[in-house]
Amino acid sequence: EIEAKYARKMQALRDELDLRRKTEIHEVEERKNSQIGELMRNHEKAFSDIKNYYNDITLQNLQLINLLKEQVEEMKKRENHLEKEKADVVLQNKQLKEPLQQAQEQVSELQKKLARYDKDKEALTNTKARLKVTQKELKDLQWEHEVLEQRFSKVQAERDELYQKFTKAISEVQQKTGFKNLLLERKLKGLLGVLEKKEVELSEVFAASNLDPGALSSVSQKVEDVLDSKNATIKDLQLQLARVCKAHNDMLQTFEAKLTAFGIPLDNLGFKPLASPVLGQ
Repeated sequence: EIEAKYARKMQALRDELDLRRKTEIHEVEERKNSQIGELMRNHEKAFSDIKNYYNDITLQNLQLINLLKEQVEEMKKRENHLEKEKADVVLQNKQLKEPLQQAQEQVSELQKKLARYDKDKEALTNTKARLKVTQKELKDLQWEHEVLEQRFSKVQAERDELYQKFTKAISEVQQKTGFKNLLLERKLKGLLGVLEKKEVELSEVFAASNLDPGALSSVSQKVEDVLDSKNATIKDLQLQLARVCKAHNDMLQTFEAKLTAFGIPLDNLGFKPLASPVLGQ
């Protein structure tokens, strides 16, 4: 009975366990099927996404390939065009090579001229500066020349005035003396027999005329001394004037030589230098 009882319990337990096992197996299968379905859906979705992705990539690649083909064709056209332009440019370069060489030679020559121009410009600036200094010196010399000329004219006028006065005085004395000598000669011819009377008359004539030969000689000597002094002053002024005129003319000749050496025309001075005449020339 116990064995039968436990056999029944064992069978019941086995049935229960078998049912539980079947139930659990069914649940596991359902879960498995659910997971399989979920995985399949996920895989299908991923496959669809990958398919769409690669379809898009393929489509983009096809578009890119077409675009690249068009770009390649365009590049080939541009390359052909550039080849033609290159050939034209090479031909133009060959044609322009000689003018370019000539232009380069002209540029080199112009650069040399520019360097010479800068040197000439600097030399001209220095010459203008020296010219200003020399012009100032020339003005000073001209002023001194004018002063000396005025002094010379004044001294010459004084000399002429003294000479005229001296000549006039000598003429008057000569006229008076000649007239009185003529009277004396006539008296001497008429009174040759009376020497004492002639001497008395002659002394009376000298007394009446108030002509003292010693005083006349003294006056003449003083006038001659004054004239000699004035003539010496005039000669000294003439020598100074001649030296100033010569220095002025030498300076003008130096100016003209320098301007000619630097290639500057004399007309650029703006005035014509006046050469002073040297006395005796």
